[in-house]
Amino acid sequence: MNKNLYVGNLSYKITDDDLQSNFSEAGEIASSSIIKDKFTGQSKGFGFVEMKTEEGAAEAIKMFHGGMLDGKAITVNEARPKKDFGTGGGNRGGGGFNRGPRSGGGRY
Repeated sequence: MNKNLYVGNLSYKITDDDLQSNFSEAGEIASSSIIKDKFTGQSKGFGFVEMKTEEGAAEAIKMFHGGMLDGKAITVNEARPKKDFGTGGGNRGGGGFNRGPRSGGGRY
């Protein structure tokens, strides 16, 4: 089973290929990606590496957490599952008082 790792505090110069080549030292990689701003394309300073095995993920955390990459101490830990915000419900505004002529409660 693949294991997804969060990699934080990355230099803005680090690429997907840099992550791939570094983390492949710990084990086989399924995928790697740097998260980028959708408007500017600039790195947000973090990414994800998906290791093919639990053992590879554990080795990557042991090898790289707190280590230096491009002059910065990086954070590597197990990625938390993405939160599902769903499509319905929630407080979406509205409410308040309607003070128009048909608000009711007044005398006509």
